[in-house]
Amino acid sequence: MNNKKVRITETILRDAHQSLMATRMSTDDMLPIVETLDQAGYYALEMWGGATYDSAIRYLNEDPWERLRKIRKRTKNTKLQMLLRGQNLIGYRHYADDIVDKFIEKAVENGIDVFRIFDALNDTRNMQASLDAVKKHGGHAQLTICYTTSDVHTIEYFTDLAKELIEMGADSICLKDMAGILTPAVARKIIPALKEVINVPLDVHTHATAGVASMTYFESVEAGADIIDTALSPLGGGTSQPPTESLVLTLEELGIDTQINMDKVQEAVDYFKKIRDKYLESGDLDPVMMFTDPRALIYQVPGGMLSNLYSQLQGAGASDRYQEVLEEVPNVREDLGFPPLVTPMSQMVGTQAVFNVLTGERYKMVPNEIKDYLRGQYGKTPAPVDEEFRQSIIGDDEVITDRPADHLEPEFETLREELGDLARTDEDVLTYALFPEVGKQYLENKYNPVQEEDSDEVIKIRIHR
Repeated sequence: MNNKKVRITETILRDAHQSLMATRMSTDDMLPIVETLDQAGYYALEMWGGATYDSAIRYLNEDPWERLRKIRKRTKNTKLQMLLRGQNLIGYRHYADDIVDKFIEKAVENGIDVFRIFDALNDTRNMQASLDAVKKHGGHAQLTICYTTSDVHTIEYFTDLAKELIEMGADSICLKDMAGILTPAVARKIIPALKEVINVPLDVHTHATAGVASMTYFESVEAGADIIDTALSPLGGGTSQPPTESLVLTLEELGIDTQINMDKVQEAVDYFKKIRDKYLESGDLDPVMMFTDPRALIYQVPGGMLSNLYSQLQGAGASDRYQEVLEEVPNVREDLGFPPLVTPMSQMVGTQAVFNVLTGERYKMVPNEIKDYLRGQYGKTPAPVDEEFRQSIIGDDEVITDRPADHLEPEFETLREELGDLARTDEDVLTYALFPEVGKQYLENKYNPVQEEDSDEVIKIRIHR
C-alpha cells in the first residue's frame, strides 16, 4: 500500500489566467465559486500577487485590496497565497524597505497567509527584506528557487541555494519552473537532492508549455515533493499549469492521497467552463495560449517569451529571422552571466537578442535596462560577467556589489504627502508607490468619479487618459 501524500495548490485565481489571458479575470467572475474552492481540500489558493494588482487597476478598474478582502471573507478552510517578486513586490523596480514592510503588513492584514517570494536572479539579498517583513507580520514565507538551465545551474548550485534559504528562515521552499522546462529526468535527480538539505515542505511549480509538466509532477511526487501547483482544466494546460483533475485522479488511483474532494472540484470545473467561454468570446483568451510548444525544451525559453520574440520581429518586418534570434538568446544569456529567463530578465534578454540580430552587430544597440543590470542594479549575476564585455557596454560607470535596495531612501511618507487628498488609506499610498501614473489615475477615478450628467466622451477621457 502506497502511503505517499501530496497537497495541491490551485492556481486558477492567479497564475492560470495570468498565463493564458494576461490576468483579465474579474473579481465578480471569481466570487461565486470561492466557497466551493474553499471546500475542495486544497493546501492553498493562489489568488493574488504577480500581475493581478497591475491588471486590476490598469484594465479592470478594480481595487486589488478589495478582491483580497472579498475572497478572504469567503475562505474559511484554505490558505490564501500570493506571488511576491522580492524587493520588486508586485511592481517592476526595487522599492525601499519601508514600502516592502508596509505592503506585507497590509497584505497579511487583508488576508494573505502564504507569500511565495522570488528574485529573478536568485539573489537572496533581494528576498531578505520581504522575508523579514513576512516573519514580523505573521505570514508564511515560502522562499523560491527559480529553476533554469546553464553551465552554472547544477544540482549543487540549487542545493547550495536551498541551504541558504533554509538558513535565512524559509517556512517552505518552492522550486519554480516558470518556463516549463523541468523534465521528469531532472526532477528525479533534483527533488531528492533538495529534500536532503531542507527540513521544510517542498512545493514544485511548473507550466504545461512544453507538454511534459504532468510527467514532471508525477516524478516529483514520487521523489518526495510535498505540494504541487495545478489549475482546473477550463484554464489548465498550455502556458498555464497542468489540469488539477487529471493529476488528482491519477495520483489517487496510484494510492497517493491528495485530500481533494472531487465533487467540489467538478462543481468548480463546471462553473469555470462558462467563465472560459465568456473570455474566449470577448477575445481576452486567445486559444493559441492553450497549445503546447515543445520548442521551449530545445531553446530553454519560456513559451510567453517565444511568442513575444515573434511579435517583436513581425513588427519589424523581420519574422523570417526568428530562428536566428532564438539561436542568439543563449549567447546573450551567457554574456550576462546566465540569468534565469523570468520577469524582467526574459524580456531584457529577448530584446537584446532581437537588437543583436537586426542591427547586424552584437550590442550596437543596448537597452538602458541591460546597462543598469551590468551596473549591478538588479543584483548579483548567477555567473560572473566578463569585465571586458561589461566595460564595452557601460564604460567606467560605477558597478555596485552590495544589495541594490541599500541605495534607496525610505519613501512611504514622502509618497503619502505627494499623493495628498487621494491618500485615504495606506493601501492607496501603496497603489501609488507601486504604479505611480496608473495608480494615481485609478485613485482619482475612485475618489473623484465623473458625475452622471457628464457626457460619455468626458467619462472616456477621465478613465483612459
